[in-house]
Amino acid sequence: MDPFRPTRGGGVRAGLAPAEASLLRSLVGQVMTLIAPDGPPPRGQPDDPLDWDALFSQEDQPQIPDDPVLARLLPDGYRDDPDAAQEFRKYTESSLRSAKQQAAQEMLDTLPETGGKIQLTHDQAHAWLRALNDVRLALGVRLGVTEEFEEQWGRLRADDPQWAAYEVYAWLGAVQESLVKALA
Repeated sequence: MDPFRPTRGGGVRAGLAPAEASLLRSLVGQVMTLIAPDGPPPRGQPDDPLDWDALFSQEDQPQIPDDPVLARLLPDGYRDDPDAAQEFRKYTESSLRSAKQQAAQEMLDTLPETGGKIQLTHDQAHAWLRALNDVRLALGVRLGVTEEFEEQWGRLRADDPQWAAYEVYAWLGAVQESLVKALA
């Protein structure tokens, strides 16, 4: 990868190898699938904010996801107050899912399928940051990454099945860091 560099006008540019572009596309697509709502929003999460019956219904409220990755990507607003957390989730989960989907789609729309040069506007670069963050969160949860990531990674042997995933996690961090620095 050629790291992100700032461009005139507040954008950024970088270069990705075909395998890197393919990997990013795959990972972002997996996160999009994970956060996609299953069909129409459940009652209590109306598409139309003026659907007062659904808005104030107590039935079919969104629940804390069972999947730890989804629970991390769609966190509770109040950890110590389950009722307030449920109320917060009722009004925010649908829009949070939508925002994550939009950022991921923006990334896919601006990521050349075969790699190569990437030129992003300031807003597109921020969409990339949000999408990359979601991918890293998802992968980090699946791997059980902690603040001692370097130590965890260092204990793995190259033939360990998780070793490659840790490599990808570290590479995603480098991509994210280069983007943050280019935007600074």
